[in-house]
Order: sequence, then structure tokens, then C-alpha cells
Amino acid sequence: MRQRLGIAQAIMEDPDILILDEPMNGLDNDGVQDMRKLFLKLKEQGKTILLASHNKEDIEVLCDVVYSMDKGILEVLKSE
Repeated sequence: MRQRLGIAQAIMEDPDILILDEPMNGLDNDGVQDMRKLFLKLKEQGKTILLASHNKEDIEVLCDVVYSMDKGILEVLKSE
């Protein structure tokens, strides 16, 4: 519930850019699906979402551009 509240607070003022760090942590399966739908809807509305995640499925479903950082080196893994 805390995670959902934090996300609600982040989108409440309709920002153009959202910066989210592991937004699915602590959510049950239904919560994860709800958040994915929300993020995809925001993306369709033209919002930019910067998402940090270790979850490969979230990254595959939600991200257009994917970077990986290893030992301070940033590498593009996927781009539009």
C-alpha cells in the first residue's frame, strides 16, 4: 500500500517526467499489473518515465530505451 501511495503522490501533480526507483517492489501480482497499465497509459500520454529496475519483465514491457551500468560504465542495451 505504501508503494501505491508513493506512486500516486508522484503522479498527482501531472509531471512531464517521472523518476521511479524499483516502483514494483512490495506489490502483489495484481498491483504489479495495475502499475504496468498505469505506466503504459502515462507513456501513451507522452510522459517520460525514467525507471530503475532489476526486473527483466518490467523492463521488457515498459521500456523503449534500456541502459545497463556495470562498474561505472553505461551501456545501451536497447534503443527505439
